[in-house]
Amino acid sequence: MTPISIILTILAYFAAMLVVSRLAARGGDNSAFFRGKRKTSWWVVAFAMIGSCMSGVTFVSVPGMVGVSGMGYLQMGIGFFLGYLVIAFVLIPLYFRLNVYSIYQYLEQRFGLTTYKTGAWFFFISKMLGASVRLYLVCLTLQLLVFGPLGLPFALNVAISMLIVLAYTYRGGVNSLVWTDVLRTACMITAVVLTLVFIARDLGMDFSGMVAGIKDSGMSRIFYFDDVNHPQYFWKQMLGGLFTVVAMTGLDQDMMQHTLCCKNPKDSQKNLVVSTLLQNAVIFLFLCLGVLLYRYAAANGIPETGDKLFPAVATHSGLPMIVGILFIIGLVASAYGAGGSALTSLTTSFTVDILGTSGKDEASVRRSRQRVHLGMALGMGVVILVFSRLNNTSAIDAVYKLASYTYGPILGLFTFGITNKKPIRDRWVPFVAILAPLACILLQVNSQRWFGGYRFSYELLLVNAALTYAGLCLLIKRTSQTS
Repeated sequence: MTPISIILTILAYFAAMLVVSRLAARGGDNSAFFRGKRKTSWWVVAFAMIGSCMSGVTFVSVPGMVGVSGMGYLQMGIGFFLGYLVIAFVLIPLYFRLNVYSIYQYLEQRFGLTTYKTGAWFFFISKMLGASVRLYLVCLTLQLLVFGPLGLPFALNVAISMLIVLAYTYRGGVNSLVWTDVLRTACMITAVVLTLVFIARDLGMDFSGMVAGIKDSGMSRIFYFDDVNHPQYFWKQMLGGLFTVVAMTGLDQDMMQHTLCCKNPKDSQKNLVVSTLLQNAVIFLFLCLGVLLYRYAAANGIPETGDKLFPAVATHSGLPMIVGILFIIGLVASAYGAGGSALTSLTTSFTVDILGTSGKDEASVRRSRQRVHLGMALGMGVVILVFSRLNNTSAIDAVYKLASYTYGPILGLFTFGITNKKPIRDRWVPFVAILAPLACILLQVNSQRWFGGYRFSYELLLVNAALTYAGLCLLIKRTSQTS
């Protein structure tokens, strides 16, 4: 594909997304921006959440990781399913009962203002870093395919990407996001299915041949039970998936803004259960695609692996141009949608949790959130540029590693609040929330020396949350104490 054809493809998709966004934003107020007025059908949200949970990182990085870890990522998928059940039947009833704009308002009601601000700041840091990593990947791909060949700098690439994300979320917020997520989910699934078909056809495979080829490839291994020290060990991956999805979805303003658009708790629960089943099916398709991508690359002398594999194969001259078009549509659909979703949740949390809306009229809140929205877009752009200088790993691996450190204190705070009804000394909570991740860094660096070769994987999130929980236990008030 030429840079011009890629640009035209992106513009066509963006035009469709902007139309959907504007239609959904009509008559929107602050309530529509923050939680979509709670009028959306559960099945619409369920389909939309497939796309909102699968960013450009999933689209590019999951197929690429097959070469190193096979289909072991499905072990995390099992954990994802269990985590969604926890969210649906423990957290959702709580959120609807509180009737809040931001889920972190629960922390104020349960513990106090300092804990509330601590949770909000940790979400802000977590989401800013995680969303920037995801958008970095699409910017990197566009730099390879478009901006680089045209001699344009990476900084311009990032600026244009952030303007695109800003344009379709500025007015409608979450109300627009649900419907643009429906569009991007449809585009993403269509892209991966048709790409599977075209590559299998080029390799001379019918459906049964494709199934046999994937099964016999040596990259189809799912379960790893043999070595507890291996990062792919089943219980590490499953527990990591469970607690990651509870933290990154159930305790994440971004994801919860979507599901709290449903009309009532039961609809929200149906949305989550159906959504996680569909998400695991789509993840399996991505992994199957990864196997075929590696086989095609080996047969055609393509040296790229990991995050660069899918872009290299999709734009290879030996494949029909439609494969490249499908890749670009799937990539921009997943990446820009995830960026818009993150930008909206960051705006909501910063406006409601950190700046505060109490006592402000509708017009004042609107002006405040619009300024914050612009500031968040600028902040994400800066973080993407910084990450481009530092990244040396798989993007999806980077996302989960960051989550282990930044979402751990949030998971610990909510778990303590739900399971322990005792009051704590609120003003000391920030120290606990900072010390727990620092202790995890120490464990990560020294684990092999201290624990007989054991290496932490994504289960470090659970350790982080447990340390936070233990620290909060030390802050429990005696009956006669006051904060």
